[in-house]
Amino acid sequence: MLTAAQLAGASGAGLAAGVLSGFFGVGGNFILVPLLALALGLTQHQAQGLTLAALLPPLGAPAVWQYRRAGVPLLWPVVGFLILGFLPAIPLGSLVANVLPGPVLRIVFAVLLSVAAVRTWRTPKAHAERPHLATPPPRYVLFSLGAGFVAGFASGLLGIGGAIVLIPMLTRGLGLSQKQAQATSLAMLLPPIALPGVWVYAQAQGGLPWGSLLPVALGFVVGSFAGAKLNHLVTPVRLTRGFGVLLGVSALVLILDALSQLTAR
Repeated sequence: MLTAAQLAGASGAGLAAGVLSGFFGVGGNFILVPLLALALGLTQHQAQGLTLAALLPPLGAPAVWQYRRAGVPLLWPVVGFLILGFLPAIPLGSLVANVLPGPVLRIVFAVLLSVAAVRTWRTPKAHAERPHLATPPPRYVLFSLGAGFVAGFASGLLGIGGAIVLIPMLTRGLGLSQKQAQATSLAMLLPPIALPGVWVYAQAQGGLPWGSLLPVALGFVVGSFAGAKLNHLVTPVRLTRGFGVLLGVSALVLILDALSQLTAR
């Protein structure tokens, strides 16, 4: 049974992650994991498993609806092939993560994210304000499969949301607008693509703190709806630069996590 403080902490963590998810089109797990660990006293693995479990229901549906209501078209064939590439890459990334040194991987990936952050921040205004695509571009099938695989591999390898690496690939590789790429990323969360990961964590941890799932999920739904609504009040240029800042913050979090693992040895 959760105490009042734990209930508020779980709901607040879900709310914060949901706002970030709706506004930037990311899963929000890189902020949800540490917040849950802090608010509920969970271990890192328990927090990661609970985060994946919280995202199994289609909690991003209100945010996707807001994007569609604002006139952002979704290219469902692209979404489908992204998911097909994503699914087999998650367990592969998890397998590699158990073989290679985690801190080194995190630092290398943080460097790549930092480069992406600078490039995103410096995106020309003409590119940031590009129109939405009405139909999938040529050769989208192979690119979507590959982009989904990279995002899934990064998610399994580092425990971060695949959207952090997926959205830049969609804007630069397929020519999607920033908001269209974010809506596409959120649409990938509608089916329970994290189910294999939840099963693995539940088996390894002897179960998960299921009692915390409902307040986290409810907070996430409210936050994602609010974040998506706020998204449409921001110009594409500022949104693109804001996403660049998010990439930079993600890189910093990975570096700090890697340093904490190295110093703990």
